[in-house]
Amino acid sequence: RAELNDPEKIAQRTKDYTDRFANPFVAAEKGFIDEVIQPHSTRKRVCRAFASLRNKKLTNPWKKHDNIPL
Repeated sequence: RAELNDPEKIAQRTKDYTDRFANPFVAAEKGFIDEVIQPHSTRKRVCRAFASLRNKKLTNPWKKHDNIPL
């Protein structure tokens, strides 16, 4: 409990926590997320994703029977 009054130890522990847990690369290594997108390439990646969806056709499967309330 003596380290609660020491600002240097608090700062060191805060930095250690930030490095270990508040980092997107750690989450990517553990498989929680697929990929980390850097800020400078975000716009290009989003535009590319929307462009790939531009010509997508949604087709609903043929329904043999209606779903009537009984």
